[in-house]
Amino acid sequence: MALPSPVTLTDAAATRVKAILAKREKPAVGLKITVATKGCSGLSYKLDYAEEKGPHDEVISDKGVTILIDPKATLFIFGTVIDYEEGKLQSGFVFRNPNEKGRCGCGESFHV
Repeated sequence: MALPSPVTLTDAAATRVKAILAKREKPAVGLKITVATKGCSGLSYKLDYAEEKGPHDEVISDKGVTILIDPKATLFIFGTVIDYEEGKLQSGFVFRNPNEKGRCGCGESFHV
């Protein structure tokens, strides 16, 4: 029996990640997710290009996208759905994390 994936992408997020990776001049193995100490609530999501797999990174594939997860982030983001939303004034990736207990007022950080 397969374990549930710690992170999943919506179709919109997968499409956007594929487009971003395709435009990049330097090849990347996928997208890397980390969680950093930042902001008034304590933690912040960070998305970056993964140029290589780290020795302890968890590697998942969802909708044709390879996602590497920093081992320190897994506990904080397990069950998260990543979406991509486009609005009139702002576009970007949105994390829907069932572990979040709150966010700071500016939306820059969260706590679990």
